[in-house]
Amino acid sequence: MSYQRSTVKKLIFGSAFVFSLSFLVTTANAQDGKAIFNSKCAACHNVFKNSTGPALGGMEDRGPWGDRKKLYAWIHNPAAFMANDPYTQGLKDSHNGILMTGFPDLTEGEIDAIVDYVNTTFAAGPGGGAKPATGETAAPEPKSDDTLLFGVLTLILAVIALTLLQVNSNLKKMTDDKEGIPASEPVPFYRNKMYIALGIIVLFLVGGYYTIQGAIGLGRHQNYEPEQPIFYSHKVHAGINQISCLYCHGGAQEGKSANIPAVNVCMNCHMAINEYTKGPQLFRPDGSEVNGTAEIQKLYSYAGWDPDKKQYTGEGKPIEWERIHNLPDHVYFNHSQHVVVGQQQCQTCHGNITEMDEVHQFADLSMGWCVNCHRDTKVQFTDNKFYSIYEKFHEDIRNKKIDSVTVEMIGGIECQKCHY
Repeated sequence: MSYQRSTVKKLIFGSAFVFSLSFLVTTANAQDGKAIFNSKCAACHNVFKNSTGPALGGMEDRGPWGDRKKLYAWIHNPAAFMANDPYTQGLKDSHNGILMTGFPDLTEGEIDAIVDYVNTTFAAGPGGGAKPATGETAAPEPKSDDTLLFGVLTLILAVIALTLLQVNSNLKKMTDDKEGIPASEPVPFYRNKMYIALGIIVLFLVGGYYTIQGAIGLGRHQNYEPEQPIFYSHKVHAGINQISCLYCHGGAQEGKSANIPAVNVCMNCHMAINEYTKGPQLFRPDGSEVNGTAEIQKLYSYAGWDPDKKQYTGEGKPIEWERIHNLPDHVYFNHSQHVVVGQQQCQTCHGNITEMDEVHQFADLSMGWCVNCHRDTKVQFTDNKFYSIYEKFHEDIRNKKIDSVTVEMIGGIECQKCHY
């Protein structure tokens, strides 16, 4: 009889625990797609409109993405998949030659969660209704979050489980009294060793998780967008007016740093352009409108320029721009090596800069992000004298043993390449 009661108790507790745990897992899964999308995809992709990459809404109706296995292969290693797939080659050509960063760490389940989130959001539409019309650029409405509901249900189930345990304990006590078995003094739950051990394990796991996540994210500033002393729109300058990035950031082609342009670089154009009249309306992130002409006047104040007399009449001073992209001191990064030798576009690291007004940090610039890029990015061997010393690779390409060479193959993920 005692054995049966013990067995029933274990079954009740185990079933309630598993049931509660299943709700916790369901809660996590319900949020995983959105969380993974925001952390891995949102920097380049939007559900409803083209961004740095194509819109993801309805992707399973395009190209090879109806085959989930091909989608897994593409996300895990875009360069390898693209080598034999005309559709993704066309995607790269239509998006300024930008190749998607590979995510070999994403599991198939996580990719499924992202696709489910995209499909659900796209089906609801930007306003929660019909799909947007072609070309519509309205931002999607936030998707409803059921975290609170699942949390409340989990709490209710936990209370039910504890109640059932208490009922089982009372039934056991009544049976013992009826059979004349002396009752032992009940142990309060806060002194129960099993509860205490379980609580310690939960606190250890939760605390460890947040500690690790905090350490991983320490010093990263993805999406950082400070307010600058002058509202400078890259969309107007580099996008609409097609001013080359290298005109202002010449150091990116010549050396390690891209350099911040001096005031006189701005004045080369703005000696003649003293009003903002023909460009699109400008807005700050908070929605407030920007007076473009007033921002040009700020430039004149820094330069000491009198637009009426067309001459410098005051003492100039440097513009104290807020730095956005900043790598740790122990990391070596050379712009010219990537721009000239690697022939990378600025958008690879900085995102669709021609669509930004005040610039924000596009990528997290973590070591994993850089390493994944080096694993996937093909080196431009053709007509590139820098790589002429790699005779073995040139020979293998001629003999069709390999069709391309990645940065990883020439030592691009060795520690000393970036840390020495």
